[in-house]
Amino acid sequence: MRLVSLNLNGIRSAVSKGLIPWVESMSIDCMGVQELKAHVGDLTEPMRVIDGMTGHFHFAVKKGYSGVGLYGRAQPSEVIIGLGKADVDGEFDDEGRYVEARYDRPGRALSVISCYFPSGSSGDDRQQAKFRFLDRITPHLRALKAEREFILVGDVNIAHKPVDLKNWKGNLKNSGFLPEERAWMTALLDDIGLVDVYRTLEPDATDAGYTWWSNRGQAWAKNVGWRIDYHLATPATAALARRTSIYKDQRFSDHAPLIVDYELDL
Repeated sequence: MRLVSLNLNGIRSAVSKGLIPWVESMSIDCMGVQELKAHVGDLTEPMRVIDGMTGHFHFAVKKGYSGVGLYGRAQPSEVIIGLGKADVDGEFDDEGRYVEARYDRPGRALSVISCYFPSGSSGDDRQQAKFRFLDRITPHLRALKAEREFILVGDVNIAHKPVDLKNWKGNLKNSGFLPEERAWMTALLDDIGLVDVYRTLEPDATDAGYTWWSNRGQAWAKNVGWRIDYHLATPATAALARRTSIYKDQRFSDHAPLIVDYELDL
C-alpha cells in the first residue's frame, strides 16, 4: 500500500498546479490531504474522486478554512468524520480537522486517519487553541491504540527535534518548536507508543526530511525547511513500512507530499 500525506494549502490551488496528473502517475492507494480550504459545493467531480480513489471529507464551518480529506481505492468498512465526543464542545470539529476510514475485517481492526493540527503561529489565541487540541486528541489516540491498529497522516505543525528544522536555535520560542509542543510529541511516541514512521525509516535524515517551507524570503530555494508532516502509526503497522520519500520535483503547495510504502493491503 502506498500512502501519501499532503497539506494542499487549498485543494483548488493544488489542482491548478498539477496535483491530479501527479497522483495519477504515482500508483497511490490511499492519500490523506489537509487544508482543503473549500466546502462540499466547491469540489468538482475530479476533486472528489482522484485516480479511482474516492474522497471522504471533513469540512470546516468557516468558508475557505482548514478541512481534511482521505482518498482511498479500497472501500472502507466505516468512515468517521470528526473527533466526536473527544472534542467536548465541538471547537475543532467545527474547523474540519479529522477524518478516519476504517478497513476492518475478521481478525483485523485497522484505521487510516487524515488530521490537520492547528497552527499557533498567528498569535497567542491560536497557540492556546493548539494546546487545547493536543489535550483532546491525546486521550483519543491512546484509546484508539488500545482497540485497533492505525496510521495517522497529516500536518502536525510540530517539529520534534533540532534535526527536524533548519534554524532550530532561532525557533526555540516560536510556535511549532516550543518546548511544550516537542514534549507532547515525545510523550506521544514514548508514552502512548506511536511510531514516527519517516524517522524510523530515515534515522539520519536532516535537510532531506523537510516537508514545509515558509513563503517568506527564499526558504524553498535555500531549503530552510521544517519536518512537520508525519505518518504516525501503531507499532505493528509501522513495522510494515518499507520505504519512504518526499516528492519535491513539483510544488503543489508550501508542503511536499510525504510518501510511505507499507507491506499491507487495505
